[in-house]
Amino acid sequence: MISEVGESDARWAADEFINYFKNFTTIEDYLRYAKNEAIGKRTTMLPGCSHKDDFLNEDIHPEEMEFEVKAVGDRFDDNISQKQFIEYLTATSSHVIEHNIPGRELRWMVYEKRTQRIMGFIRFGSPVINSKPRNVWLGEPANLSRFNRHAVMGFAIVPSQPFGYNYLGGKLLALMCVSHFAREEVSRVFEKDIALFETTSLYGSTTSASQYDGLKPFIRYKGLTDSKFLPLLHKEAFHRLHDRFTYLNDNQPLTSNAASSKKMKRQTKMISLIRNSLKDQEKLKEFNDVISMAFNLTQRKRFYISDYGYSNIREVIVGEQEELVRGPNWDKFYLENIIKWWKKKATKRYEKLKREDRFRTKVELWTEDDDIQIIR
Repeated sequence: MISEVGESDARWAADEFINYFKNFTTIEDYLRYAKNEAIGKRTTMLPGCSHKDDFLNEDIHPEEMEFEVKAVGDRFDDNISQKQFIEYLTATSSHVIEHNIPGRELRWMVYEKRTQRIMGFIRFGSPVINSKPRNVWLGEPANLSRFNRHAVMGFAIVPSQPFGYNYLGGKLLALMCVSHFAREEVSRVFEKDIALFETTSLYGSTTSASQYDGLKPFIRYKGLTDSKFLPLLHKEAFHRLHDRFTYLNDNQPLTSNAASSKKMKRQTKMISLIRNSLKDQEKLKEFNDVISMAFNLTQRKRFYISDYGYSNIREVIVGEQEELVRGPNWDKFYLENIIKWWKKKATKRYEKLKREDRFRTKVELWTEDDDIQIIR
C-alpha cells in the first residue's frame, strides 16, 4: 500500500476535494447536491405519466384513514418488488439511497388503504455495533450476543409529501415501527426475539426538533451520537479520485472490496495520502481548511429508543435478568392503539392547517421536482 503520491497528483486530488466541498455551507446544501447528482435527469416514465399519481395527496380527515403495510421482496406474499421500493424511495427521500445495508433487513411500504396511495417507507436493519448514548443508557458497552438477539434499527423512516407535512406522517411511521405488529414481524423475519428499537434523527444537535420527538411513552430520546463524520463524495467525484489512486497503488483499490464501509475508508485513505504528499504548504492549508469545514456540515445525531412496552429490556441486555417482562404500557403498543393515539395528534395538525389555509396538495418527488420544500 502506498504511503505517498507525487506532488502533481497530490495537488490535483486536493483540488478535487476543494472544488467539491467548497460549494456547501449547510448540510441541506450537501443533501440537495448529492441527491440531484445521484438521480441526475433520469426518468423511467413514459411521456405524460408520473409517479405522483401513486402518492397520497387527497384531503382526508385523519379519523377516516386506514392503513396497509406491504412487505418488499419475493419471500413475501403480495409483495412489492425491491426495484419498485428503491425507485419510489429514491424519488421521496433526500438521502442517496443505499441499495443494500449490512446484516438482515426488512422493508415496508405503507399505503392508505381506501385510496391505495403511498404514505411512506420503513427500512429495518441490524443496529450499528457501537453507540455512545446506548452505552450510557445501558451503563456499559452492550454484550453483542444478547444485544443482537433483541435489537433492531430503523434506517429509513420516510413519509411521502405532502402526507408527512399535513398529517405528522413521520410520527405515524415511527410509531408503526414500535408497534407489537412490527416487533412480531421483525422477530419472525430476523429469527430473533426483538424487544428494543433504535433510530437516529436525520438532522443533528443544532436542530430543535425531530419527527421522533413528542412520542413518549413509545419512543424516547437518549442523547447524541458521539462523533461527526466527513460527508462522502458521490458518483463521478469519488470514482475519479479513487480510480487515480488505484492506478497509483499498482492498480489495487485502497481497501479490500469486501471491507465494511469501504467507501468511507477509501475516502479517508485518500485524504491521508494527500496530507502526507503535499509539499505546497499554502495548498495544504487550503485543503485542510476545506476538509475541516466539510466536517462541520455534519452534526452529532439524536438517538432514540423504544422498549416495545417491556419493563426490563436494559436488564436483559446487560445480563442482570433472563426473561423479558411486560410493563404497564404494554397494551398501548398494539397497532390499533398506536393509530388511535396518532389520529388525535394528526387531527389537531390537520384542522390547524385547514383553518390557516396551509394544507398542501402538491406531491413532492426528487425525480420530478426542482423546488423540493422539505428535506427528509
